[in-house]
Amino acid sequence: MKSVPLKAFPRTQARRGGVKKLRATGRVPAVIYGRQAQPQNLEVNAKEFGDLIHHAVSENLLVDLSVENDARAKRLALVQEIQHHPLDGDILHVDFHEVTEDEKVVIQVPLETVGEAAGVKNAGGVLEHVVFKLRVRALPKDLPEQIIVDVSHLELGKSIHLGDLKAPAGVEILGDKHISVISVAMPRTEEEEAAATAEAEAVSAGDVEMIKEKKEEGEEGAAPAKGEKGAAKPGEKAPAKGAEKGAAVAAPAAAKPGEKAPAEKKK
Repeated sequence: MKSVPLKAFPRTQARRGGVKKLRATGRVPAVIYGRQAQPQNLEVNAKEFGDLIHHAVSENLLVDLSVENDARAKRLALVQEIQHHPLDGDILHVDFHEVTEDEKVVIQVPLETVGEAAGVKNAGGVLEHVVFKLRVRALPKDLPEQIIVDVSHLELGKSIHLGDLKAPAGVEILGDKHISVISVAMPRTEEEEAAATAEAEAVSAGDVEMIKEKKEEGEEGAAPAKGEKGAAKPGEKAPAKGAEKGAAVAAPAAAKPGEKAPAEKKK
């Protein structure tokens, strides 16, 4: 990876309100850290840095950072992280990781594809890009901006695994070599599409029936409306179904002690 020159300045505004004023002047806050020196708050020109990102393949940049009034003329650093505004995409903050030319570093680089897969072109398959970034280790000068893989030979149902990728000279690709990074999936048949649609419709219909069933159960056990005869008072059981109004024959009055029970009236 070729380094590009970039000028930076010691941070003049550190507080939150000061950072807003800093951005209003056309600069963005930054920080540089590494094993060679203590972390230092910086600021860089927003337009100059934005132009570097715009013309780069990815946000992985190697810069020769010259800090104003610094003892060292240049400091080799990687752009470690860039914070963007969630709505307009403006650069809010930049992290620089200071490195040395003779020490290997680990970064993530984009994985890009070229060509049209044979399984897509000839058999109607679907190209599935499973992994979009790769972890690589290399000296700063050997770091790639991206890794490109040709998928034109990829047949239907086949995959390219991490171990199949060819790394540039001096670069080591890290990770499980058996991981599938790109594959060509089998296309769905009309029967599979119809079955999936029917299954979705059946699930939807089942939900409707379940809701209807619960509603009917709730209506069946409902109490009689206000004013309706036979309604049970709180704490009492509802009258038995089919009970007639009043008893056919009233029970005789209980006899007082020492008296005979009153004789039953003849009809």
